[in-house]
Amino acid sequence: MSDRRQFLKTAALGAAAAALSPVAGAAGPAGVTARAGASVRVASTWDFGVAANHAAWAILSKGGHSLDAVEAGARVPEADIRNHSVGKGGYPDRDGHVTLDASIMDAEMNCGAVACLEDIEHPVSVARRVMERTPHVLLVGDGALEFALQQGFRKTSLLTPAAEQAWKEWLKTSHYKPAINSEVRDYGVGVPGGRHNHDTLGILALDAHGKLAGACTTSGMAWKLHGRVGDSPLIGAGLYVDGEVGAATSTGVGEEVIRNAGSFLVVELMRQGRSPAEACKEAVLRVLRRHPSTTRDIQVAFLAMNKDGEVGACAIQPGFSYAVCDVKNRSALIPSKSVFGT
Repeated sequence: MSDRRQFLKTAALGAAAAALSPVAGAAGPAGVTARAGASVRVASTWDFGVAANHAAWAILSKGGHSLDAVEAGARVPEADIRNHSVGKGGYPDRDGHVTLDASIMDAEMNCGAVACLEDIEHPVSVARRVMERTPHVLLVGDGALEFALQQGFRKTSLLTPAAEQAWKEWLKTSHYKPAINSEVRDYGVGVPGGRHNHDTLGILALDAHGKLAGACTTSGMAWKLHGRVGDSPLIGAGLYVDGEVGAATSTGVGEEVIRNAGSFLVVELMRQGRSPAEACKEAVLRVLRRHPSTTRDIQVAFLAMNKDGEVGACAIQPGFSYAVCDVKNRSALIPSKSVFGT
């Protein structure tokens, strides 16, 4: 717990000490000129989104592009072995395999994703290669690994000693029951609880050129069936971006998000004129209405950003938070509104 708090404190202090580059009118990559008055902003799910946002802001504050920013942001928790929800520190499936899922999408609806990827530390970067260097959207399993190696990614073991020990402890009972908001509980923040479930880093950004992008990365539910894939790598479920409207990402039990095409739904609701917060709330209520007897006991949450940079979120249960970073506030962590509680 102390290590986690120190990590966030160090990241926040380091970012606050960095000089902010002026955004409006700045020249971005390839000589693109930033539009005046752009609402440059990045938002991410959960408390570990603060550190992800700082990495993204280092690019956005210099007039860089949102796609580069969300990839850089997602790579932060992917490499943090203390994060048992995402990347290298993730808990394994019931057979002891750490499998990673990720997706990335830009304002022009170019997208790429990988699922059930083993032995590669940064699935979000592999997802971007799928988007930019193949005619496909999604690669899975052994095929995703083969592609990653062909692209120069190094093979590395993802099962850390801490994750292996947690898996061995779970094997003593082999009792699988996802726990609400375990991504917070694992870090010693909020209410006490177990570590039987995982979650997601979803990150959305609007750059000085008015371009949106998003990324989503996870190690999936702990102790899942080998081969299980959640919503994170599925375009329209865990992530959706439409440059004319906005972007959305999700967190929680992926099966419920998939059933409702959750992130696509949020963006379409914004297209109809709803604010990001209103759209997220309606999507959460849609999940509840479809399976009221089961979804009252799980967490599903959505985070959204519209084309003007307005951010909103909503969750089924209390405890979900999201981080926002812009020129006025470098480290804001915001408790989300929820249907059951505040």
